[in-house]
Order: sequence, then structure tokens, then C-alpha cells
Amino acid sequence: MDATIATFLIQDGLTNGAVYALLGLALVLVFSVTRVIFIPQGEFVAYGALTLALLDGGRVPATASLLICFGLLAFLVDLWTMRRGTSTAAILWSVLFNLALPAAIYAVTLGIAPLALPSLVKALLTVAIIAPMGFYVYRIAYRPLADASVLVLLIASVGVHLAMMGLGLVFFGAEGLRARPLSAGSFAVGPLLVSAQSLWIYGATIAIIVGLYLFFEKTLLGKALRATAVNRLGARLVGVPTQFTGVTAFLLAATIGAVSGVLIGPITTIYYDTGFLIGLKGFVAAIIGGLASFPVTAIAAIGVGMVESFTSFFASSFKEIIVFGLIIPVLIWLSLGAGLHEEE
Repeated sequence: MDATIATFLIQDGLTNGAVYALLGLALVLVFSVTRVIFIPQGEFVAYGALTLALLDGGRVPATASLLICFGLLAFLVDLWTMRRGTSTAAILWSVLFNLALPAAIYAVTLGIAPLALPSLVKALLTVAIIAPMGFYVYRIAYRPLADASVLVLLIASVGVHLAMMGLGLVFFGAEGLRARPLSAGSFAVGPLLVSAQSLWIYGATIAIIVGLYLFFEKTLLGKALRATAVNRLGARLVGVPTQFTGVTAFLLAATIGAVSGVLIGPITTIYYDTGFLIGLKGFVAAIIGGLASFPVTAIAAIGVGMVESFTSFFASSFKEIIVFGLIIPVLIWLSLGAGLHEEE
């Protein structure tokens, strides 16, 4: 291997690592606020990439219809929760968020899908379709279990993952799709040829990391999420609405997943089940970060991308084994440094 090949491998590792960083940050965010190990994070990536690919083809994506189904199911859950009496305002809010919002997004999608609009507009529409799914998934599957143990929440996550992957097969089929790049062309940096799509990935990753930092440090809602992450019971006692912080965490995670799908859709063919493997690599980075540290998770994600890139060159048959094997020494180290803990 010469310097030119190493340079290309480093670029590939940085590109993949940037995507894994986004997924790892989303996993840490959700776990720290809600104690949910959010296995379905990868499904939002696949949904985002497949939605953008269908929009590029001038077709109405199946996720627009799926969003209406999620909203209707969330509305039924709200009605069951409010069966013992509630205010008219609560019912109106439920109708607005669970029925009117998906219907409005579906109507906008019907109007925009056949038009030959710039890729960036279709990418923004993709995020608008996928992001509300985080709210509905939380409302349907996780909010009724908000006070359950981590093990119960993990079992629920496995169920949600299997359900969303099955829905992806039903709505998208087994065929793989690839979206158009947000920007065409490439730039020469010495011997390296950097595509415009890679620059979009780097820029979006940096922007999201900076945005999350400002959100948690400068906004009241971000500080409420931090308080919930540090001490859920204490935050509830001082008046922080922990259910609302859970909704916010899932909404942010779904948005990050949709953005990740938009970014990787043009550089690889995405299938209905591709998101699971990508999400697992983000999960490796999150575990290395202890499911607690955003900076360590981001750095670990770049490391995971580098390891994947170089092992694909030297030992491509064992690439996945080596990448996922990174988690073993980390778990051993964490177990040695942690005391006995019995969850209440």
C-alpha cells in the first residue's frame, strides 16, 4: 500500500466515520434522556435514503403514507389514554399533531414529488417526512413504558426495530435504491479527489455537532434535557416535564437519522434493512463513548470509520468482525471499572 491508497482510505474512513458520528450522537442523546437503547435508529437512516431516492425518481415515497399510519395509530393511543376524561384542548392538540400534520405533509409531498426541483429541496422534504416519525414512535411504543426498566425498554426497542424493518420491506420492497447527489462534481486536493457529496457529509456533521452543543448549552429546553439525563427523578421533582424531553430526544434522533440517510443515499445503494448494519456501527461508537459522552462518541465514530476502511483493504472478508470486535475490549474495560449496580 502506497501513500496514495492510504490517502483514499483515510478519506473513505472520514466519510463513513462522520455518518457513524451522527448516529452515535443520536443514540447517546436518546439513552441519556430516556434510558432507551434506540436500536431502530438505523431504520430512520434507511427510510431517509429510500425516501429521497423515490422523490428523485418523481414518485410519491411510501413513507408519506406510512407517516399517516403512524399518526393515526398515535391518535388511537391518545384516545385510549384519554378515555377516562380529558379537556377539549387536549383532544384538539392530538388531532392537530397526529392527524392534521401527517395529512399536510402528505399533501405537500403529492404536490412536490412530480416536480423537477433541486435535490436540496427534496432533501428538506425528506427530513420533514421522516422527523415526525420519531415523535410517533415515542408516543406509541415508549411513552407508556417511560418508567420501565432498561431491560424492558431494550426489548421494546428490538420489537420496534423488527416492526419498522418489516414495514420497510412492505412499503419499499426488496429492491435497493440510490439517490442523486445533493451537488455534482468533485474537487482535487493534491492527489485526492473529493466529491461534493463528501463535503456535504463533513459540513452537515460539523453543523449538527455545533448545533447540538449550542442547543444544550444555550437553550432552556436543552438544559432541561441535560437535567433529565443527569437525574430523571430530580428533574421531575423540580418541574421539568420529562415526557416532553423524551419527545424532544426522539424527534432530534429521527431528524439526525433522516439527515444521515439523505447524506449516504447518493454514495451507496440502500435496501430496506441496510440501516440496521449502519446503526450498529454507530452503536459501537456510542458504546466506546460509554453511552454518555458526546465528544468521545464522535471521536470513536471516526476511529470506527478508519478501522472499517483499512480492514476493507487488508482483510475485507473479516471487516465486519473486526469493526464489531472493537466493542469487546471496551466492554471489558468498562466492566472492570464499574462497581456492582442493581437497577431499581
